[in-house]
Amino acid sequence: MREITYIEAINEALIEEMERDEKVFIMGEDIAIGYGGGGVFGATRGLLEKFGEKRVIDTPLSESAIAGCAGGAALMGYRPIAEIMFGDFLPLTADHMVNITSKMRWVLGGHADVPIVYRTAYGAGVGAGLHHSQSLEAWFAHIPGMKVVMPSTPADAKGLLKSAIRDNDPVLFMEHKFLYKRLKGPVPEEEYLTPIGRGDVKREGEDISIIATGAMVQQALEAAKILEKEGISAEVVDPRTILPLDEEIILNSVEKTGGAVIVHEAPTTGGFGGEIAALLADKGIDFLDGPVKRVGALFCPIPSSPEMEQFYLPNADKIVKAAREILTFSAGE
Repeated sequence: MREITYIEAINEALIEEMERDEKVFIMGEDIAIGYGGGGVFGATRGLLEKFGEKRVIDTPLSESAIAGCAGGAALMGYRPIAEIMFGDFLPLTADHMVNITSKMRWVLGGHADVPIVYRTAYGAGVGAGLHHSQSLEAWFAHIPGMKVVMPSTPADAKGLLKSAIRDNDPVLFMEHKFLYKRLKGPVPEEEYLTPIGRGDVKREGEDISIIATGAMVQQALEAAKILEKEGISAEVVDPRTILPLDEEIILNSVEKTGGAVIVHEAPTTGGFGGEIAALLADKGIDFLDGPVKRVGALFCPIPSSPEMEQFYLPNADKIVKAAREILTFSAGE
């Protein structure tokens, strides 16, 4: 199977869905002609030439306006893709996303669809500093009516984006900027969809479960390789979607292994890992042989210094340390 980058997979999904459905259009800051065409990261490269300015719309620098216009367009029967350039700008959209579009199905008694995809680049590791590197997924996973998707591979990025565009509810689609051009992987050339709300076991294992989201899935896989050299078989579970969350895949994994390390890039305090830990306490407590460990970022603004940024972030070594602590406890040592 051919291998392409994460950003190429995103671009392919956009093109295929815009070709399939003329009601799909994309809007955002500098997505048409800015940065040489294709936006700051190149996700929309080639779209203007292919679909024209009526379907590839450069907007003013107002995330609130982008989110609000997308809501109106969705209610009029279109399928807007609203690009929010950086995830850090999501709070500027919150009045529309949190208070309006996520609630319209309830407000209108289920008689209207609100098919919006809010695409955004999030996450650290590229030296972008404290205003362009945050992971705010837990904020929006708290909102009924919203769906929150966090693909970790090029194949999942393409399949999940296509599913999100066809979904009839608002979807926050979070693309980790560190993965855009650094991660390549196999992506089918034929048509396929990856279902929203279904996780994936990225690596089978027997001794401990590592449940990771977004770019941390790649760190979890690195940790599993390190642990394998020590004779420890780690299973890596990627929920792919945190709202809705595939509880079954998490519980089945922990029932098999008896231990859980939960990893996300956002600070541990208030992060979505607490929700997964609560799931295990509520429905999986009998499966656990030891404590649940969470691995997240430090509770501080993201440093601009590359060295300090790496100190701030979770990584494979920190995951390995947490796994060893659990297994040592379980062994009674």
